[in-house]
Amino acid sequence: MKIFEIRERADAELETLSKQLQEDLYKLRVQKATNQLENTNSLGRTRKDLARVLTVLSARKHGIEAKKESAVK
Repeated sequence: MKIFEIRERADAELETLSKQLQEDLYKLRVQKATNQLENTNSLGRTRKDLARVLTVLSARKHGIEAKKESAVK
């Protein structure tokens, strides 16, 4: 996931995405521990995506980055 894709999302969406990525990371770690993980690249990619999401949320919390409003269409 690219950083511009993350910045386009609203805060509520980022919170949900953060929780989902944490769950995915846990599942991947369990798979790695039991030697069931086929794509080892997915572990690093998920960890980096989670870090990007948390960085954007933190920046918005501290006022460094403008908050996105959820637009209802």
